[in-house]
Amino acid sequence: MFGRRFKPSLWGTLAALAGVTAGIALGQWQLGRAQHKLELAQVMRQRATEPAIHIGATELAAAEVEHRAVEARGRFDERGMVLLDNRIRGGVVGYEVVMPLRLAGDEMSVLVNRGWVPGTGDRRRLPQVRTPPGEVLVTGIAVVPGRNLYELSAQAIEGLVWQNLTIERYRTHMKYRIQPTLIQQTNDLGDGLVRQWGMSEREINVHRSYALQWFSLSLLIALMYFFLSLRRVPAND
Repeated sequence: MFGRRFKPSLWGTLAALAGVTAGIALGQWQLGRAQHKLELAQVMRQRATEPAIHIGATELAAAEVEHRAVEARGRFDERGMVLLDNRIRGGVVGYEVVMPLRLAGDEMSVLVNRGWVPGTGDRRRLPQVRTPPGEVLVTGIAVVPGRNLYELSAQAIEGLVWQNLTIERYRTHMKYRIQPTLIQQTNDLGDGLVRQWGMSEREINVHRSYALQWFSLSLLIALMYFFLSLRRVPAND
């Protein structure tokens, strides 16, 4: 007669330990990301209700206005437009339109993410963007773009199409004198662009879902390790 005894191998134990540890660590990291975004969303909601800060010609400290409601008056400069690639809304691939707003009475500008426009379906043909003429008042939320920037491709800029944006990258390539922050525009200036900002509950739940997957993988590895380590041995052994 034969029975089964738990007799794991050294290499099997090390591999299982590494897998379980990695899964737990990655799950905790995803939970941390979810908590960070939840707290950030609360801060953004709180600051958005405070009186708007006027952005003028005097250079600001980005930390003083980040996630605050802001306003700026000036003229959009189409020559400085960039299109942020692969931005998806409702399953449709498009671009976010970033353009400098030349502040009234000065050479200083502030970058404005004016909103989203759908792509044309042909990478060689960029979408047409309507820009309001004359002086306008832009209201929105101040953010620091590209803080957690991670790029898979070294080809980050293709003409007007950029994969990502940072203030320093824009200053280097476009040679504009700009504020160290970007406005995510919220008011409608009749341009037809889509503006959906903020941290959604769905985005936070994605991290929780990933965490559950990593923890489940850790459990699966532990169970496989246990059952694969059961060896047949004589019952009287």
